[in-house]
Amino acid sequence: MLENVLLIISVLLIAIVLLQGNKATDSNGIITGGNQELFQNMKERGAELFISRLTLVLGILFFIVSYILFLF
Repeated sequence: MLENVLLIISVLLIAIVLLQGNKATDSNGIITGGNQELFQNMKERGAELFISRLTLVLGILFFIVSYILFLF
């Protein structure tokens, strides 16, 4: 039963992570010094905020279910 829950959570987690915006391209200017927006306070809004929070919740659930399966 818990194995199936873990499988569903892991597939959802992979899908949600792939849906997130690519923030690595924004950090390319760190080495070259060309990224002026690096330290600006940029807040997530709308769907991006929902996806970030869903990723956090699914990650926490993944570790909790994995730990429970480890104990039993």
